[in-house]
Amino acid sequence: MQKFDVLTGVAAPLPILNIDTDMIIPKQYLKTIKRTGLGKGLFSEMRYREDGSENPDFVLNKDAWRKAEILVAGDNFGCGSSREHAPWALLDFGIRCVISTSFADIFYNNCFKNGILPIVVSPEDLKKLMDDAERGANATLTVDLVNQVIKGPDGGAVSFDIDPFKKHCLLNGLDDIGLTLEKASEIAAFEAKNATVHPWA
Repeated sequence: MQKFDVLTGVAAPLPILNIDTDMIIPKQYLKTIKRTGLGKGLFSEMRYREDGSENPDFVLNKDAWRKAEILVAGDNFGCGSSREHAPWALLDFGIRCVISTSFADIFYNNCFKNGILPIVVSPEDLKKLMDDAERGANATLTVDLVNQVIKGPDGGAVSFDIDPFKKHCLLNGLDDIGLTLEKASEIAAFEAKNATVHPWA
């Protein structure tokens, strides 16, 4: 998993409440277990018209935000069904950080397991960040996980809280497998001892 420490990039404004996982990645894209290729389906019902052409009104189809790496979204982001394809689609598109006032629990935890930083801020701070994001490519946000602060283009700063263990995992690029591999030497020592003590096992 890719490490996350400091990210400076364009932030896309998505001021919609209750964006559920079906809106993030519709059910027709759930046939694969691969983590790649899902970026095309991200927000597809809003990004594309019925004939498959791009919807020019959707934020990620506008030139200023086509390469956004940060998403500033409305309250209760990631609600709905617990599909891990949702963070996969965001990451495959290039989104490494989502900022909102609240997240659905399962989606929130899935983000950390896939190298995405979900940040919870107050409604007042979200409004400031949304205003910054609406400037498009002319203004970028810097998300500093080490110091737990978001810096705006005009020098303003918003602090955020994060669970220390989740922070450690993101800073070191550790998913569940990576965490297990950190104990590889201890596991090997246990297996060697167990083979000696219980050779029949």
